[in-house]
Amino acid sequence: MQSATFFEALAALLPAENLKIAEEDMRPYECDGLSMYRALPKCVALPADEAQLAAVMKQCHAHRVPVVARGAGTGLSGGAMPSPDALLLSTAKMMRMLDIDPLACTARVQPGVRNLAISEAVSQYGLYYAPDPSSQIACSIGGNVAENSGGVHCLKYGLTVHNIRKLRVVLMTGEIVELGSDALDAPGYDLLALMIGSEGLLGIVTEVTVKLTPKPQLAQVAMASFASVEAAGAAVGHIIAAGIIPAGLEMMDKIATEAVEGFVHAGYDLNAAAILLCESDGTPEEVADEMARVSEVLRNAGATDIKVSQNEAERLRYWSGRKNAFPATGRISPDYYCMDGTIPRAQLPRVLNVIAELSIKYNLRCANVFHAGDGNLHPLIMFDANVLGELERAEEFGAEILELCVEVGGTITGEHGVGVEKINQMCVQFSPKELTRMHEIKHAFDEHGLLNPGKAVPTLHRCAEFGKMRIGQGKPMPFAELPRF
Repeated sequence: MQSATFFEALAALLPAENLKIAEEDMRPYECDGLSMYRALPKCVALPADEAQLAAVMKQCHAHRVPVVARGAGTGLSGGAMPSPDALLLSTAKMMRMLDIDPLACTARVQPGVRNLAISEAVSQYGLYYAPDPSSQIACSIGGNVAENSGGVHCLKYGLTVHNIRKLRVVLMTGEIVELGSDALDAPGYDLLALMIGSEGLLGIVTEVTVKLTPKPQLAQVAMASFASVEAAGAAVGHIIAAGIIPAGLEMMDKIATEAVEGFVHAGYDLNAAAILLCESDGTPEEVADEMARVSEVLRNAGATDIKVSQNEAERLRYWSGRKNAFPATGRISPDYYCMDGTIPRAQLPRVLNVIAELSIKYNLRCANVFHAGDGNLHPLIMFDANVLGELERAEEFGAEILELCVEVGGTITGEHGVGVEKINQMCVQFSPKELTRMHEIKHAFDEHGLLNPGKAVPTLHRCAEFGKMRIGQGKPMPFAELPRF
């Protein structure tokens, strides 16, 4: 059907300011946080509520127009990048706190509500929302659901999937469904868990009921210095082996701490090859006991220095460095590529050594900042896109890291999603039979393949071509056949 007819149908559903078709109005939506890949959509729709969103979906389904959902645009895998034939559907205007139930410890919110805004709204009740991605000041809860986001406290309190009670979702047909329950469990298949982390391929979330957690009476952070990255990586396993599950357990190498210290002055040890941040929370008695046990394990693991936060301001200052690692890296490099893979904790020393070797191989610096407690790596590969060949080398460097994660028994993503960035590595992670089952699930929710097409789950043809390339029998395949910056 002609675009004019489609646009006329949308114009009848949305206020003029909520529908953007001019190039200059759509330019801010051409990419998400993975800015190396960009494209303009067919148009941008910003529904104000669920009814408008469902109506837009019905029109897209009727006209067979693909739909790419977008939250705050902070994603790092290209999952919200549009395509020229698709409508970009933004949930940015759906940002109301619908209900807070302090007795049930839940909050019902629209998808555009910022992650941190939930904790701010429920703080008066002594509650907070536990998953805390580094981008929590800006990222939206709808995007967190799409990517199954984590954060520095996910080791103890879980990922998004562990902190969601219920979702309202609009399917591609415009039908509205509820998944999950206000209770602790729901009958039937666990479609709630299926939807969380599905990257916009199955439906678009319009309401989220989150689980709230009581604020701990006290929290303290131990900052431990190590003379080598390997020793710091091994110490992570020693902590967990001792039966200690910290509230947070993060690691940063020297490149990362130097970048951060010049940015936020967190008080990090710049003489250390790596530092660990290990947080304990609970009652004062619980924290004192756990801090003593953690400190002993860290000393036995070779820590050269241990500092424990003495007040809340110091604790927040230690965490501010970790939370600002990504923007701090942006101050010392024209561009950087943030990877995301997960490995067994026991493999940390080996994988970090290989990453150092790859840094030499590709002649690109790499800062390691990651959720050490659950093995979720975030190597930051630094490059300059203005230098011929550096972007391509950064891509190849990142691809080797992801395939290394699979080799040691891990996965190609922990919380950033697959999007377009890791779609080739999905061919390494999964067999053709497994990918076929994923396509069958997609078909059950989205018969015509209109939701976020070309993302997350590769076609078997693409995997076959990628396989030829890996053994040198095919032409190099770009991450995404889309314009770069």
